[in-house]
Amino acid sequence: MQPNQLFALALVLAATGLLLLAGLLIARLAAARRSARTLAHALDERALHSAEAGSKSPHAGAGWNASPSLSSRGSAPNGIRQRGIQGFLERCANAGTRWLDTPVGRQFVAHEDRRLLEQCGFVDARARGLFLIARVVGAVVLPLVAGTLAHAQVQGPRYVLVVIVAFVCGVMAPKVVLGRRATARRAAVVDELPMLVDLLRLLQGVGLSLDQSLQVMVNDFRGVLPVLSSELEIAQRQFAAGRTREQSLARLASSFDNEDLRAVVRLLIQVDRHGGAVQEPLKQFGDRLRETRRAMLRERIGRMAVKMTGVMILTLLPALMIVTAGPGVLSVSHSLKTMHR
Repeated sequence: MQPNQLFALALVLAATGLLLLAGLLIARLAAARRSARTLAHALDERALHSAEAGSKSPHAGAGWNASPSLSSRGSAPNGIRQRGIQGFLERCANAGTRWLDTPVGRQFVAHEDRRLLEQCGFVDARARGLFLIARVVGAVVLPLVAGTLAHAQVQGPRYVLVVIVAFVCGVMAPKVVLGRRATARRAAVVDELPMLVDLLRLLQGVGLSLDQSLQVMVNDFRGVLPVLSSELEIAQRQFAAGRTREQSLARLASSFDNEDLRAVVRLLIQVDRHGGAVQEPLKQFGDRLRETRRAMLRERIGRMAVKMTGVMILTLLPALMIVTAGPGVLSVSHSLKTMHR
């Protein structure tokens, strides 16, 4: 063989070896990701089952058994209907969960969609499965309905355009709804964060541990902290299911794109690891949050004043001109009519 042929053969063998090595690395990374997703799904399922078991009161069960003739008569149809709807949603969620790791599932539920679901408070795989089913159903049902309605009125390329627009709307409608809910929850987090810091400083000051403080905020302050209390409840369930404090609070720190919330989470992790007095740092942090909020409110008021100037020019200025200049214009008009006579 010629030297050039030997050199080309060596290059081919080296490229083949590199491709095999890359394939092994990709397979290992995929296996690691699958195992991490499986572990996270198992922990979420365990936390969900524990929360459902904790929400069932034995007294309620005893009351049900004590008077079956009265309770079963009034609520049997509603219970059957609820079980039917819940069972249907459960089957849809299970089907969507099986499709999540397929190419279609990765296209319909991308990383951005998973982030939106987490910001909306839906952290388990069932919620992602339901979101996948909703997008698939919208992508199939809405074009069929639009095509059926537009078949007798639109022909040719316009009909195809109507079907394409309906398909896009069916795919994007669940994401738009999630985006609006996520935006509202991000704004609520900004409003609730100073209250969270003050309550945490108060509870730590009376001698409660970190776990007790978080549990008190979850149980007793859900009315004033609707978003953060639900997020802390999810973190507490994950912590009770076996995750560390850092792992259970990592989603809260990374979901809302809020640097102040990340600082609070880092402080909570530091207190859980090393302990120490946190009343003074929390007091300073709360003061800084309030100053930031005052500056934000001043900015909003300034923008509102500029917007109200345009509104006043369009609405109040014509009325003011009529009230002030109207009598003069009428008198001049009357004088001119008298002179002509």
